[in-house]
Amino acid sequence: MKNAKGITFKYPDNVDTDVIIPARYLNSQDAKELAQHCMEDIDKDFVNKVHEGDIMVGGWNFGCGSSREHAPLVIKTSGISCVIAKSFARIFYRNSINIGLPILECEAAAEQIRAGDTVSVDFNTGVITDETTGKTYQAEPFPEFIQNIIAAGGLMNSIQKG
Repeated sequence: MKNAKGITFKYPDNVDTDVIIPARYLNSQDAKELAQHCMEDIDKDFVNKVHEGDIMVGGWNFGCGSSREHAPLVIKTSGISCVIAKSFARIFYRNSINIGLPILECEAAAEQIRAGDTVSVDFNTGVITDETTGKTYQAEPFPEFIQNIIAAGGLMNSIQKG
């Protein structure tokens, strides 16, 4: 699984799926079109500032709300390489794995990393490094079989590659 390194976007507790991708846009199944509206109700400039490889940081219960896979899909499609949060809503957690979006739970990292910091993530070890401050944090890495699902681009891709 490829490691991540990017600039961080930081969000508060309880960011729900309707904030990640407002339901008013769900008349399209085109991930690139949907990604143009990612986070717009909480961060109007997100889509103009995000670059491939950037990292999203959230608080408690990130991705709460509906069970649709659109939320992690638009985050991934927008260019985010990893989401770090204090905790994830369970359905968002599972949907992220299913679509191949790397996520890590780490309370200390999510608390201390600031918006705009440069952060790198080693998915094999779970080490998160805030290169701006020099601080490192330890998250629980995914087991190899889940890393393989994410590396394949999601559950369906990993099954097809079988």
